[in-house]
Amino acid sequence: MTKTEVDSTKTMPLLTLSAMVVGSMVGAGVFSLPRNFGQATGGFGALIAWTIAGTGMLMLAFVFQTLAVRKPELDAGVYAYAKAGFGEYLGFFSAFGYWASACVGNVSYWVLIKSTLGQVLPIFGEGNTVPAVLLSTVFIWAFHFMVLRGVQEAAAINKAVTIAKVVPILVFIIVLLFYFDAGIFVDNFWGGDAYSESLFDQVRSTMLVTVFVFLGIEGASVYSRYARRRADVGRATVLGFLSVLAIFATVTMVSFGIMPREQLATIQQPSMSPVFESAVGSWGAWFISIGLIISVLGAYLAWTLMAAEVLYVAAADDDMPSFLGRVNNHKVPVVAMIFTSVLIQLVLLTTLFSDDAFTFTLKLCSSLALVPYLLAAAYALKLAITRETYTDLRPQDRRRELVIAAVATFYTTFMILAAGLEFLLLSFIIYAPGTILFVLARRERGKKYFQGWEVVLLVVSIVAAIAGIIGLATGSISI
Repeated sequence: MTKTEVDSTKTMPLLTLSAMVVGSMVGAGVFSLPRNFGQATGGFGALIAWTIAGTGMLMLAFVFQTLAVRKPELDAGVYAYAKAGFGEYLGFFSAFGYWASACVGNVSYWVLIKSTLGQVLPIFGEGNTVPAVLLSTVFIWAFHFMVLRGVQEAAAINKAVTIAKVVPILVFIIVLLFYFDAGIFVDNFWGGDAYSESLFDQVRSTMLVTVFVFLGIEGASVYSRYARRRADVGRATVLGFLSVLAIFATVTMVSFGIMPREQLATIQQPSMSPVFESAVGSWGAWFISIGLIISVLGAYLAWTLMAAEVLYVAAADDDMPSFLGRVNNHKVPVVAMIFTSVLIQLVLLTTLFSDDAFTFTLKLCSSLALVPYLLAAAYALKLAITRETYTDLRPQDRRRELVIAAVATFYTTFMILAAGLEFLLLSFIIYAPGTILFVLARRERGKKYFQGWEVVLLVVSIVAAIAGIIGLATGSISI
């Protein structure tokens, strides 16, 4: 690509990049918060959970902001940072895991849409029936061909959809403030009389949910090569994060003032719909359902774009097979898009065998994304420790960024452990076979497949994948 061609792609201003971040994060997750938190904890536990998640994810947002400035030459942030910091195989793991996480997350969107339709059309059930999967398949490929028309066009559509989908959520918050019952909220504050879990267990059970709703925080970083100004990448990340944190926390807390926790824990997903309906009547369910469909379709578009972009850049950097770098006349990575849509389709088919497809895809998506996040945070920590790129800064600036990177690294590590062994093993069932693409890329370029400790990582991933498969076969791990 020539310099003129590169410059011609830099057309996304700060507002558009921020919309990519908000559009990526505000998707299915926000509409599921009342039930997910109602099942896990009460108002007090929710406040602690959002404080932990907000602090950890804010540090991660600052990490992406810092890396965008310190390493402006690195595009497709999550993948590029892992490779630069820890070598090609871990860089590949980051790229592949991030891509797979996006695909699994997209499946959760279709499940939730069909579950919403299932409230009026029983054939769609909880979003995992045969008619639901068939209709979702039609939309998967309709979006596929729309994206092939061009990244810039799709990004413009996402910006408009982001504005449209935030409106119903804000209406939900504002209206429910007038219906807020302080007595119900007080009863819910400690989780209700029937709730006996320790506070630590309550908070821990919300962790993957909070990770899921914040996925997409790196949206502007992934699209850094399209930014009009490099500094806008970091600003868009922080601006987008702070906006959605306020929305997510408020949706959770106002719901505890509308319905008893025991009812919140049992209502059908998308749980924002019955909460709003209980306050304003039947029109509320329709209002939220329409907002959800707009929101989820917008998030699906953003995540599909980001997933294909990561595969494309990895191929351009010789870390994926070269065929994944092919583009069409609209400069869209067409083969990467095909891989993305095919994996979404395959994971969608597995929902036919799941008892709770939405929760399963939510948690698996979060678990897959945590490894790329951890590697990005660890890279920022490595830069601060080794003082690379810090020669012109005051010592206090380096110390501040060192603390930020350390907190972000600790937070993502804690999230992986909190997710539990089950989802870690399931993640490796996806990670391990992906290594085939890495081997193909190395063979294309005549390079040695693995070096030194990379062999150890390969063995660990294979063993973990086998353990996950055995767990599924024996029933100790369920979907």
